[in-house]
Amino acid sequence: MILYLHGFDATSPGNHEKIRQLQFIDKDVRLLSYSTLHPKHDMQYLLNEVSKQLKLSDDPQPIIIGVGLGGYWAERIGFLNGLKSVLVNPNLTPQDNMVGKLDRPEEYADIANKCVADFRDENRNKSLVILSRNDEVFDNQAVSDELSDFYQICWDEEQPHKLPVLASHLPIIQAFKNT
Repeated sequence: MILYLHGFDATSPGNHEKIRQLQFIDKDVRLLSYSTLHPKHDMQYLLNEVSKQLKLSDDPQPIIIGVGLGGYWAERIGFLNGLKSVLVNPNLTPQDNMVGKLDRPEEYADIANKCVADFRDENRNKSLVILSRNDEVFDNQAVSDELSDFYQICWDEEQPHKLPVLASHLPIIQAFKNT
């Protein structure tokens, strides 16, 4: 089972396309949609929804995949549920770079402060990070610098932020899921 978390642009047709592509790895891909506007509510909802989906699956190695803002959630929700996660161009600091787009961006800082101290140390090697060199939204070199001590980083040399084509990354995602 693959749990898929969209980014801030929840209605993008690219989400359906990514889900379709991920079905080459696992036929059971489930979209977990969340509001993107209310972080504390989103966190509680996602924790409950992931717990429910895990109970409904017999997959011994489920993973959670998030794109952009979904990557922020996939890392944390995956950690809290003991799941491996794949972070695609993750937004590591929505409280800083989404002011004016979110109702309460400060809640992301509050969530980060309430998370397990040094959770990335405890989560070491349980996330795979895919970053676009041509990301027009984030400085992915800074993202790599922050995460590379903890997780494997894979670079996409051609695609933009939304990384519309996962095809070249499917083998590494599948290998990560199955190990």
